[in-house]
Amino acid sequence: MDDCIIIGGGPAGLTAAIYLSRYHLKIRLFDCGSSRAGLIPCTRNHAGYPEGIAGLDLLAAMRAQAEKYGTVREAAKVTGLSLVDGGFAARVGDRDLQARAVLLATGVVNHRPPMPDDLHDTALAQGQIRYCPVCDGYEVTDTRVAVYGTGEHGAREALFLRSFTKDVTLIAPDRHTLPAAQLAQLDAAGIRRVNGPAGDWALEGGRIAVSTAAGRLAFDSLYPALGSHIRSELAVAVGARADGSGCLEVDDHQRTSIPGLFAAGDVAKGLDQISHAMGEAGVAATTIRNMLNAETPLWR
Repeated sequence: MDDCIIIGGGPAGLTAAIYLSRYHLKIRLFDCGSSRAGLIPCTRNHAGYPEGIAGLDLLAAMRAQAEKYGTVREAAKVTGLSLVDGGFAARVGDRDLQARAVLLATGVVNHRPPMPDDLHDTALAQGQIRYCPVCDGYEVTDTRVAVYGTGEHGAREALFLRSFTKDVTLIAPDRHTLPAAQLAQLDAAGIRRVNGPAGDWALEGGRIAVSTAAGRLAFDSLYPALGSHIRSELAVAVGARADGSGCLEVDDHQRTSIPGLFAAGDVAKGLDQISHAMGEAGVAATTIRNMLNAETPLWR
């Protein structure tokens, strides 16, 4: 039986792996290769990289660091989690692997606009599609920006981006349905509202273009505000509490409602940022170490 199984190979999972390996614990990390961080062309707000770093490069460096200290990493997907005597069992293929503790760092998956995958991925790599104004709002300063969405989430994102540029358009997938208070906020900020249906996406002249009820429009960057899927199913299946969106509820030490089951990063409630995920992972890993030590002293 391992000391800890980590599910997820993004910044949270890899940070926890580094900590736990350096605590001389026997851990196993499962990485299905779909960390959102790997989609970041270049993050420029991660401390220590003044020129920025590509998400894939950051993950590769973290993997190398974890493996240097003994992390066993498998490129595989965990499809089930169950409670067993003394801990947990993770289902991987036709294997059931057991550990005294589990850290879930499975993150989230953004809902994409309805466009071909190759167009989406090209636009994302070139900065014409962006998903995180907290991360890269600076990069769209004084440019023409669209937010694709409506409702509270879309309006909130458009208002957030307004502090970087005065040229913000909120495009509804179909039609806007916004309460009077939000309409007043958008009007006060000078944010244009355009109804859909939105479609016929394309890259035109270095911009992302879309057809709307107001005609053909083009923007330097588009922020989808369509929500996301929180990958918390494994924890919920064993009884862990989650909020209405699916985010796992954790305490100040990243403990879920199930003893021995921890969560860190975007799958837990909190700010979806690399630095925040790494901080949560450090807290979780140290709490796991202390919990295991209380059960059986980790003397060498």
